[in-house]
Amino acid sequence: MIAGLEEVSDGEIRIGRREVSNLPARDRDIAMVFQNYALYPHMTVAENMGFALKLKKANPSDIVAKVQKAAAILGLGSLVDRLPRQLSGGQRQRVAMGRALVRDPQVFLFDEPLSNLDAKLRVQMRGEIKSLHQRVGTTTIYVTHDQVEAMTMADKIVVLHGGLIEQVGAPLDLYDRPANLFVAGFVGSPSMNFIEGRIEEGVFRSDKGLMLPLPEGFPIARHGGRPLVYGIRPEHIRATAGGLPARVGMVEGTGAEIYASLDCGGEEISCLFRERLNIRFGDKIEVAIDPSCVHLFDKASGKRL
Repeated sequence: MIAGLEEVSDGEIRIGRREVSNLPARDRDIAMVFQNYALYPHMTVAENMGFALKLKKANPSDIVAKVQKAAAILGLGSLVDRLPRQLSGGQRQRVAMGRALVRDPQVFLFDEPLSNLDAKLRVQMRGEIKSLHQRVGTTTIYVTHDQVEAMTMADKIVVLHGGLIEQVGAPLDLYDRPANLFVAGFVGSPSMNFIEGRIEEGVFRSDKGLMLPLPEGFPIARHGGRPLVYGIRPEHIRATAGGLPARVGMVEGTGAEIYASLDCGGEEISCLFRERLNIRFGDKIEVAIDPSCVHLFDKASGKRL
């Protein structure tokens, strides 16, 4: 709808002070970068990047200057005479970005531009897009299903689910104060642990009888006895003597951290340990939950309390 490819059924779209809901796409001053690059295979890098300006009958010398400037920004200076088939996936994506950049639009639209790249290249391209945005300063709307991309690149995130906006905010706001169960489970990797139960005798008792600490100052009287969902992120659980007894299930070590799945009183809990622990499948350990990082959600509505 922002690009002008779908009709608006309600509300309005403004770019700057201009209402553009009913304007044709060509008159909106936006540039879109597609998931599949959408490069012309018979054109060189320079021709692909300057094609939109050529259609607008821009001065040829201006086209050359803008293409050279964009190519320099994106590290494509030595590749401008190559055809798309002679480029890597990351280079093709940079050409698609360059084609948008030369137009100097009011808004960039990115439609999952990194989903066709391998993991290492995605990390590199995330940094390049972030760096490009910081240098150019143009408003950029970026669609992604990858929450790591959203968390690392965004100034503001809009979480959509089933066509509805679940929450809007800065990345750390969504991470620290998720509005509901969907946002809490979507933001953060690995995902937040969810345990169903109720508040009884000043603590949270899971449906399987596991007793868990509550945040200091939580209004126990107001929510006692009602069905709740207890949320704790894997990185907010630490191994320590005197904690909750648990049996180690799956263990994955990456060097910098250890991801482990624990059976804790019948509840399966994921943990992310920053310290290097010598644990294996079947080991018994004790873990503690940081009460200040606990989230409680109403089971019926899913909203955070």
